[in-house]
Amino acid sequence: MKKLVAAMLCACLCLGCVSAMAETLTIGVQGPFTGAAALYGAAVRDAAEVAAEEINAKGELQIVLNAQDDEHDREKAVNAYNTMKGAGVQAILGTVTTGPCLAVAPLAAQDHILMLTPSASSPDVLDNDNNTVFQVCFTDPAQGTLSAQYIAENKLAEKVAVIYNIGDAYSTGIYETFMEEAEELGLEVVADPTFTDADTDFSSQVAEVKNAGAELVFLPIYYTPASMILKACHDVDYAPTFFGVDGMDGILTIEGFDVSLAEGVYLLTPFAADAQDEMTVNFVEKYQAKTGILPNQFAADAYDGIYILWNAAKNAGITSETTPQEACDLITEQLLSMTYDGLTGTMTWGESGEVSKTPQAVIIKDGAYVSAQ
Repeated sequence: MKKLVAAMLCACLCLGCVSAMAETLTIGVQGPFTGAAALYGAAVRDAAEVAAEEINAKGELQIVLNAQDDEHDREKAVNAYNTMKGAGVQAILGTVTTGPCLAVAPLAAQDHILMLTPSASSPDVLDNDNNTVFQVCFTDPAQGTLSAQYIAENKLAEKVAVIYNIGDAYSTGIYETFMEEAEELGLEVVADPTFTDADTDFSSQVAEVKNAGAELVFLPIYYTPASMILKACHDVDYAPTFFGVDGMDGILTIEGFDVSLAEGVYLLTPFAADAQDEMTVNFVEKYQAKTGILPNQFAADAYDGIYILWNAAKNAGITSETTPQEACDLITEQLLSMTYDGLTGTMTWGESGEVSKTPQAVIIKDGAYVSAQ
């Protein structure tokens, strides 16, 4: 095992100055570092590196990162998982997106390797035998329910439409709970057109919601189709209020996207980069120095995730010699009893692995996220 750790210190993405004599915790980081969802994966990887650098500077239990690209593809996600498993990772920060997590979670359960996903928000990722998956992000049902509540409580619109991806578990999960809560609250949903991953022309969906008189369009989707929808609305001079969820975080950094089209868009997120508390200011400064851009909530969740795993492992007495299966039991025990105060809120976990914390709404003004409160 010691030879394996030494090899990983050289071959893996290892941050900070790790002493050869130090005890280490080896964490796999899995997400889409290339491809259509790369903004999410890169944010998670970069924030994990920032956290690891900070932790390793403390001189206590050291972090070794093994980062693997799954390209937001289920088959490649399995390959990435097997690579990390073969390298002997003791826990995994991942996966970043829901589809790959649904592919990998049953394997992790079978192998008894703990996964802490920063952003795979479907409750389905927790639905497997011998559950070994925990979430940092709040779940899709919470996003759908809280979005409907925020729209109703703040009287953002009387007539609402939804455009969602019918082939995506993340999007449909949020849509379903949004619709349930909207009915309870008396929100009038006048249209709910769908699309799939293959669609690049959103003119028909936009025409449907516009003709239905929607004053607000709810977008429980990822940032790439959201940017196309905003452009399609602009092209037909349709300017409703837009309300998105955490999957739209990153829209301001899409190459070639006119950020003025996102002006006034609401997002439900656990993190606002303009917050002035010491923890946020410190993280934003270090993340910007590393990447040149403002961190999004994916980055913030990942930063919290590394610290959560490190605190749990340190408190449980995990060392370089602890097997992944032993680490799974020890970290699980810690998660079920600990409270963690992080960038994205105060967190506790239930037996299912679902996190308890409260999101907040932000609005895009002058090309930046600011609190909507």
